[in-house]
Amino acid sequence: MTTPTLEDRATGCLVGAAVGDALGGPVEGWTPEAIAERHGGRVRGIVEPFFKDEWRTARPIAPYHKGDGHVTDDTLMTHALVRVYEKVRDHLDAYAVADHLVPDLIGTPRWIPELEAEALPLQRIFLAEKWIVARIHYGHVDPREAGVGNIVNCGAAMYMAPVGVVNAGNPGAAYAEALDVAGAHQSSYGREAAGVFAAAVASAFKPGATPSSVVSDALALAKDGTRAAIEAVCETATAHSDFESALAPLRAAVAPFDTVGPEYRQPSLGARRPSRLHSIEELPVALGMLLAGAGDYRESVLGSVNYGRDCDSIATMSGAIVGALSGAAAVPADWSAEVARASRLDLVTPAESLASVAREVYAKDVDRRRAHEAAFAALAAV
Repeated sequence: MTTPTLEDRATGCLVGAAVGDALGGPVEGWTPEAIAERHGGRVRGIVEPFFKDEWRTARPIAPYHKGDGHVTDDTLMTHALVRVYEKVRDHLDAYAVADHLVPDLIGTPRWIPELEAEALPLQRIFLAEKWIVARIHYGHVDPREAGVGNIVNCGAAMYMAPVGVVNAGNPGAAYAEALDVAGAHQSSYGREAAGVFAAAVASAFKPGATPSSVVSDALALAKDGTRAAIEAVCETATAHSDFESALAPLRAAVAPFDTVGPEYRQPSLGARRPSRLHSIEELPVALGMLLAGAGDYRESVLGSVNYGRDCDSIATMSGAIVGALSGAAAVPADWSAEVARASRLDLVTPAESLASVAREVYAKDVDRRRAHEAAFAALAAV
């Protein structure tokens, strides 16, 4: 077997994330039992909206057309971050969010699959993402601190795959950059998860990387409740060789660290508050499904989808990591083609563009490193 190229892995990563997002969207918020009852068994591919033709008015989904291959805000935000990299063509920080991401969200109409209309991305993204605009554009808050006070959720983590691509093979650098970028959006374990997810993606780009090595790299960087949750979930996942048997055990393993509580649509009073003891649910479960599925795209992503709850984000994360591990061929071509057609999105070009940016950034990093080496050598010789 040939080792996938940087471009192939980048394509697998972003396409894999988008397809996972689209598969998880129509069953987001439900339990595995409700999903199986609605679909007559486990979801095995692209499915229709949970409420079929009543998606425009059925609560709590309305007015979004989730299903039929439509991506959600996870992918919209991921592509928006890619566009920031295309402009900056270097590492990003919180100020890049203020200077480029916020204007993109509020100034350029784009096709929004779930609204079946062209609209500003701001009109689709969740309140936790609108926070970025409110705090930075209207509140003029220091971008590095703008995430403080926002609800703590997976909102920043879900679109951090591009940070991992740009730092391909360097999990530590991806972690640090994602923490900086996510500071404009999240605090506490939401920001931490953004760093660890970016690190996991960067780790998956290493030649010879495996699901286990990705988890090891993630654990080496993760802190506090995020680390504990990943440890607990991944230890549980190693006892399973398929997603079906892993569904309930993974939920039980992450439950002590998850603030939302057993009823996803009725969060507990302590939900989404800053804490050093807790973790978002999505990232540990995505890594657990990566292990239970042994890095197979269908098994890992379908496990993420059928897990329910915030399964579009879970499948976005597991899909991104598997795609980075194995390249574009890992993502079923019929799924990716249908998601691109239904969502009216080019899923490949953003990945190719991001890989080009990654090469440019690496060249700049080499130049910066050599300049530092020369300066330190001269200094040390004195």
